Amino acid sequence: MNDFVFDPKTFLATLTEAPGVYRMLARDGAVLYVGKAKNLKKRVSSYFQKSDHSPRIRLMLQQVVGVETTATRSEAEALILENTLIKTLKPKYNILFRDDKSYAYIGLSGGMFPRLFYHRGAFEKKSRYFGPYPSSLAVREAIQLIQKTFRLRTCEEAVFAHRSRPCLLYQIGRCKAPCVGLVSAEDYAEDVRLAEAFLKGRHGEVIERLTQQMEDAAAALRFEQAAVLRDQIRALQAVLHRQYVSATKALDVDIVVAVSEHGELCVNLAMVRGGLHLGDRAYFPQMEGEAAAAEGLIAFLEQHYADHTAPPRLIVEPWPLEEAPAGLAIGTAKNAMERAWLEMARNNARLALAMRRQSRGRAAERLEALRAALDLPEAPRRIECFDISHTMGEGTVASCVVCVDGAMKKSEYRRFNIAGVTPGDDYAAMRQALKRRYEKLGGSETARPDLVLIDGGKGQHAVAREVFAELGLSDILSVGIAKGEGRKSGLETLFVHGRKQPLELGVDDAGFHLILEIRDEAHRFAIVGHRARRAKARGRSALEEVAGIGPARRRSLLAHFGGLEGVKAATVEDLCRVPGISRHLAENIYRSLHSA
Repeated sequence: MNDFVFDPKTFLATLTEAPGVYRMLARDGAVLYVGKAKNLKKRVSSYFQKSDHSPRIRLMLQQVVGVETTATRSEAEALILENTLIKTLKPKYNILFRDDKSYAYIGLSGGMFPRLFYHRGAFEKKSRYFGPYPSSLAVREAIQLIQKTFRLRTCEEAVFAHRSRPCLLYQIGRCKAPCVGLVSAEDYAEDVRLAEAFLKGRHGEVIERLTQQMEDAAAALRFEQAAVLRDQIRALQAVLHRQYVSATKALDVDIVVAVSEHGELCVNLAMVRGGLHLGDRAYFPQMEGEAAAAEGLIAFLEQHYADHTAPPRLIVEPWPLEEAPAGLAIGTAKNAMERAWLEMARNNARLALAMRRQSRGRAAERLEALRAALDLPEAPRRIECFDISHTMGEGTVASCVVCVDGAMKKSEYRRFNIAGVTPGDDYAAMRQALKRRYEKLGGSETARPDLVLIDGGKGQHAVAREVFAELGLSDILSVGIAKGEGRKSGLETLFVHGRKQPLELGVDDAGFHLILEIRDEAHRFAIVGHRARRAKARGRSALEEVAGIGPARRRSLLAHFGGLEGVKAATVEDLCRVPGISRHLAENIYRSLHSA
């Protein structure tokens, strides 16, 4: 393409008027931008015939040396193809929103006494799901309300199946204790029906049914039951008054507002389900240059609703849109309630932008303080920190956390299960973790850090320097963090590569605070991984290692005794009473579980 001179006029003369997708190409063949069009000829022509483009598009057009197009049978097909190409190619000048499929839901399990639970991820066929909710806080608030009002169980199946007396939730009025038969299956099913109706937004129906039950109970002189129903109605009405305000319809609406300020773009998504405002979430796109609010809004609508089911109505701002995506019921606020929702979403977008600018400013200050403290030519953009966690050598796990531009990058965290080293040998564990992390440095899998922090003293840091030398990475800067006297935070000593003397920074040093914050996060991440590994090893292998115990017998034992602790507490005679367990096998089980 280097010798090719792109002539827009000639290209446009032959372009089809069919719907499709177009790709703007750079001189090196890279795709700069992917777009869709109802009419390819009209849409692509607008780039080369108009002059009122945004700064981002003007910058892109200066680099365009070619355009490729793919005609489709419909605009809907073009939208699908555009979304696929954007995710695959990640063009420099497209506005890219993070593909977030991890929305929170409320679940109701199957069975005679369904369980109420918080859920993220793939759905199971046997359960029913309600949502999505924009935040985990919104889900937990809803679950607490349903617990208080309908008193459904939230315990895990294994706990539910083996309880012999009611738990604390029953004592505080948050569960009816179906586990020990304190509520009939019919009464519990009615509670489930009411909770499900409430989650579906049929609030008036729920309150009417509860009111009728209260009146019936009072007429039958069951005043205690009537009082409980009265409290349920009051709790629901209080929530509806606070969130539902004056809306009378069980509306399902998304409110999407894009705001562009100081060169930054934020799209705020608020969710209303069944007339209840469930909260909102702010999205910040990845893009080159500045984008107008309308551009960001269109990009978000196209990408977000390609992966998530759209509600019957979307209220958006700015409005109207020149290129509103097809297939979505998009409009603006129609009444006072919807205008209030729109104003709240707009304000929250602006607050999110302000908080982001403030956070970036603070991060920049701390990085500059760190640069000055370590006497570096420039502030380290990417910092990685390692820690080791184990209990007396058991279940050793190494963590690697990542900080980019002063903010923790959780999507890039890694854990390493350490194997093949002497239990308790932290030096060998650190050596293994560093080698596994950096042996492929330079490839697409691992980005190069500007600074590596090692949670450990002089010895641990020396091991790290040996690994870097072996891998040809001696130019990487590293710092060992030795705990202070009495392991008190704020008294740490830093061993900086290239410095003969250890460095001690003041407790008020912003760069020192950043180091400790990253170190503490590595410590937390390592401990969580270690505990999970240890629990898995102790919980599963104890029975799995007994000869003659397969999956069926293991499930039978755990169910009979209510878990591994119950099996451990059982005598040989107790074990013999489990179907399929002979005395010889019972003795083997007992010996295996008590040999440690």
